[in-house]
Amino acid sequence: MAVKLVIVESPAKAKTLSKILGSGYVIKASMGHVRDLPEDKLGISVDKDFEPEYRTLPARRSLIKEIKELANSASAVYLATDPDREGEAISWHLIKAANLQKDGIPLRRVSFHEITKEAVEQAFKNPHPVDMKLVDAQQARRILDRLVGYKLSPLLWRKVLKGLSAGRVQSVAVRLIVDREREILAFKPVEYWTIEAELAKKKTGSKSFMASFVGLSGKGKLDIPDKEHCDALLADLRNSEYSVKGIQKKEVSRQPAPPFITSTMQQEAYRKLHFSAKKTMLIAQQLYEGLSIGEEGDTGLITYMRTDSTHIAASAVDEMRAFISSKFSAKYLPSSPRHFTKKVKMAQEAHEAVRPTRAHREPEQIRGYLNKDQFNLYELIWKRAVASQMSSAVYDTVTVDIEAALREKKALVYLLQTKASTLRFPGFMALYIEGHDEEKDEYDDGALNALPPLEEGELLKLMELFANQFFTQPPPRYTEATLIKALEQKGIGRPSTYAPILSTIQDREYVYKDAGKLRPEEIGMVVNDLLVANFPNIVDFNFTAKMEEELDEIARGTLDRLTVIKSFYTPFEIDLANALENLQKIVITSEEKCPECGKPMVLKSSRFGKFLACSNYPECKGKKSNGADATPEVTNEPCPVCGKHMLMKKGRYGKFMACPDYPKCTGKKALAGKGVWAKKPGDGPTAAVETTDEKCPTCGADMVVRAGRFGKFLACSKYPKCKTTKKIASAHKEDKPADTDTGKQ
Repeated sequence: MAVKLVIVESPAKAKTLSKILGSGYVIKASMGHVRDLPEDKLGISVDKDFEPEYRTLPARRSLIKEIKELANSASAVYLATDPDREGEAISWHLIKAANLQKDGIPLRRVSFHEITKEAVEQAFKNPHPVDMKLVDAQQARRILDRLVGYKLSPLLWRKVLKGLSAGRVQSVAVRLIVDREREILAFKPVEYWTIEAELAKKKTGSKSFMASFVGLSGKGKLDIPDKEHCDALLADLRNSEYSVKGIQKKEVSRQPAPPFITSTMQQEAYRKLHFSAKKTMLIAQQLYEGLSIGEEGDTGLITYMRTDSTHIAASAVDEMRAFISSKFSAKYLPSSPRHFTKKVKMAQEAHEAVRPTRAHREPEQIRGYLNKDQFNLYELIWKRAVASQMSSAVYDTVTVDIEAALREKKALVYLLQTKASTLRFPGFMALYIEGHDEEKDEYDDGALNALPPLEEGELLKLMELFANQFFTQPPPRYTEATLIKALEQKGIGRPSTYAPILSTIQDREYVYKDAGKLRPEEIGMVVNDLLVANFPNIVDFNFTAKMEEELDEIARGTLDRLTVIKSFYTPFEIDLANALENLQKIVITSEEKCPECGKPMVLKSSRFGKFLACSNYPECKGKKSNGADATPEVTNEPCPVCGKHMLMKKGRYGKFMACPDYPKCTGKKALAGKGVWAKKPGDGPTAAVETTDEKCPTCGADMVVRAGRFGKFLACSKYPKCKTTKKIASAHKEDKPADTDTGKQ
């Protein structure tokens, strides 16, 4: 009896599906994309309606041959790739590469947003054709990104430095960081003062409380610009009589946050777990594809994690409400389900929020089956989703206006104010409270300022006055969380692109992290300025957001692919020609001086990376490693060997942290997300290991980035048991252009 062939992307997903579908099915993993544009050329026929030239990836040729053979003997072929544009495109490429559209072999596309028995069985009962509108939208993005990457990168090599790249969305993200840095550099702090009064009831022994100076009573806020003004006000306030002008009491309800979408999950995981966007998506993929949890076996723990929809299926809402009812008292369950709406251009990636597949599967019940990172992210997703269906938190708030009337001038009356809030009922906060970035939680103020019972008209006594000097602060630098938030607010990027954008701008060394904050490297600022001056559309926020909207329209079928690509490429080609002809070579000068002749050093590039060379070359051939002799930055990271604070250094493979006692202590450590060296005195060198989303084509294990004499490459994490290696995609090479904004990887 012929079996049914099911094709998915990853071995982990295949393993989970095989447990659900049983022996009548053969599950095969495509290991991601099987076809792509060629690395060694543009691969797009600009003169033939931008027709892409797809090639089967060399690493997938044997796999495609195997899929063909399995399809020929199968009773049906099911394409079960992920439920988004990228997944739809992978299915389409599989059809083309393996010639699956043959007469007599039923070909079916199945989509599910969670890998559970019920969801999978329902999907297989309701197959559908491949959605070519979604495929066209994905191809349009791929073609646009290739045009920008392969056309702009050679320009940057010629006019700035070899090895640079530009990307359609990557460059906009760098501009946000550069613009913010320049705001900070140009910022001029402004002095201001605040005054607080410690007051108490007239009754002896009554508890004091604090009130803040506002301004003139009945005339609004009064700024205090300097010490002179502050001292004058303090003199008046010391000579004033205080009384309660008014008391306002009210009940305030605080609503729970909606369940996660991709961007909010990445933001919250950064705030609370200190995960990079890339790490968050890698772990979420594991939770979605399925893990073994005891008697249940392999099962998906969360719904699909690339989504911009806050909708939750009615059946899932019912289950959450049943759980809340059984776990908490009736007060914690609102009278009707909560429905969240989010204003997005198009929730195209998936049609549900990120949530647990079972509300009754509490994190603690499965802690023993998950590693630390998997557990922490699952707990975060579970709490956020369940809390979103719980009752509101209720606060009792009181605002007291206090007048200070000058004794000699009764007409001169100042206003002070104090606020207090008391949590009457925690509601959803008993389970989960959303994190914050720079801003304070509005409910935090007042909770520590407990007030005694006060009445209108009651006289108060002044205990003490406190004056504080402040200076306005520049806008904060972006973190990964706040940059994702800014991109989303501007309509730039989509769920599948945020993590690759953040990885790319750091891997390309346009941006680096300083105490968790994103700062531009000098080369990032140079490239940004070049693009702003010569390619204004490429780095324009509104233009890039409009492109995203047009890609959404292609997915909806209201706009065709060719129209969008042509409207972008025609002005881009003109700008490119002008830049090639008119742009002068940009030399990046360093503050470093040549060790041979003392003249300024300039930044150069070679196959081993960037270095500094004398500006008087070839007369002087002095050179040094880029940043190797600069004063190293002290970090808060302890040395894994001796515990001293590590120094930030730069080597041929990028930045790393090293012990300040080197060579006495040889401990060193890679940057966050780049693996770890833990070297003891006398040990040989060990390479940093960076995990990737790539799977080994031989055994299916994770591929990791390693460094060899010819640069970085991919190697199986099971080495030496499995010795499979692979070249890194062209985005990491310096001898080919790069298209870096390709979405899900």
